[in-house]
Amino acid sequence: MSAVREIILKFSCEDQPGIVANVAALFAAQGFNIRESQQFEDVEQRRFFMRTVLDATTQQLSLDEIKAAFLPVARRYAMEWELVDADARLKVLVAVSQWDHCLHNLLNAWKQGSLAVDIVGVVSNHDSLRNLVEWYQLPFHHLPISADTKLQQEQQMLALMEAGGAECLVLARYMQILSDAMCRALSGRAINIHHSFLPGFKGARPYHQAYERGVKLIGATAHYVTADLDEGPIIEQAVERVSHVNTPEELTAIGRDIESIVLNRALRWHAEHRVLLNGHKTVVFSR
Repeated sequence: MSAVREIILKFSCEDQPGIVANVAALFAAQGFNIRESQQFEDVEQRRFFMRTVLDATTQQLSLDEIKAAFLPVARRYAMEWELVDADARLKVLVAVSQWDHCLHNLLNAWKQGSLAVDIVGVVSNHDSLRNLVEWYQLPFHHLPISADTKLQQEQQMLALMEAGGAECLVLARYMQILSDAMCRALSGRAINIHHSFLPGFKGARPYHQAYERGVKLIGATAHYVTADLDEGPIIEQAVERVSHVNTPEELTAIGRDIESIVLNRALRWHAEHRVLLNGHKTVVFSR
């Protein structure tokens, strides 16, 4: 394997003395320089989280060689860890239904280079967004779904991910509930955008729910997909102030911008390996 220039290490483990010192010493001995490092201690859970970006300064090592050198330290502290080539771009399959605002934002950011992922295709249970996707010269996969074909359709989606090498499924207003089996298959690898500030207003028509409650803030939430609807670990959220004069339709229109921004951030942070799971929560080392 070829040598890597820059790597990203992220891990979590039980908090105890010497973790940072031992990690730093190991990589110093391997000829790496720390360029960026962030740490967090969950005091209640006694769990330590760390993300570090390192540059190779002397030795030319492959990713497998670096992982092999790090393994004794990882085992010593019983780490949950990931070590990746910083230059490797995350491959993504996007799923969408008929609302196109989040898809527009992702495709434009990808095309302009501000979202450093490789989109391998777009899948939809409707055919209405084919022209948009093909304008970006991306494969469009129309996979209709019904109660009788749900499991077969999900298997087709998984097959598309495997064929394209996709490591992440992004639900950009994909208005279908994934089966429990699909959620398990994509644990930690599927990101959904929900059009409310969770945990409030779960499920369908959240802007209408918000209108009925007379809220003064509406929001959007990007989270990892789990079998529990709209309860997966939250990656990013944002809100916008509204008032009693706004109709449900106006709330929906305001919410579209929030959804697009929140999903873009969540995918970017996931692609940059800035998100670590902490039980039902996340630790996000954002810039």
